[in-house]
Amino acid sequence: MFRYFFLKILVNIFFCIFIFRCAIAENILVIEVAGETGGKIEITLLPDLAPLHVERIKTLVNSGAYNGVVFHRVIEGFMAQTGDVQFGKTQAFNPELVGRGGSSLPDLPSEFSDMAFVEGTVGMARSNNPDSANSQFFIMFRPAPHLNNNYTVFGTVSSGMEVVSKIKKGDIKRNGAVDNPDYMKKVYLDK
Repeated sequence: MFRYFFLKILVNIFFCIFIFRCAIAENILVIEVAGETGGKIEITLLPDLAPLHVERIKTLVNSGAYNGVVFHRVIEGFMAQTGDVQFGKTQAFNPELVGRGGSSLPDLPSEFSDMAFVEGTVGMARSNNPDSANSQFFIMFRPAPHLNNNYTVFGTVSSGMEVVSKIKKGDIKRNGAVDNPDYMKKVYLDK
């Protein structure tokens, strides 16, 4: 009887660990960076903070939309922006339009929070309309308090910040536009 009870507890513990690991793994976004900079960035997604934005990122990742998308706007000491799946692909890169595009999915309503924009924070890019985020996002190099409560935070860099800091920087006179930019070679969810 004791042996059966012990075995049942042990099976339940292993099952809970497996479920917990799966839940965590599906919220780890992996970006393999290529170009002048190479390496891997891991981002912990925050579905409790921004469920609609995390779901959008997962949808685009699972469809392969982010593979081959450039870091089109990178400002030293501020942030690196990417995710224009319409005009930012390496094969059809359009420097005149990149940064203006999104996906074919509808724009998202804002999910602002009290989480501060600090080094490694990942937020959704948008236009002047707070409810215009779609596919573009940015990774912070440094704190930017002016973004707090004005942009949706959906993740934080959990490893690879050294790769983020080496992403090719753009021309500050051109609002961070990058010539021959680094890009996201492959983007996937850790499973």
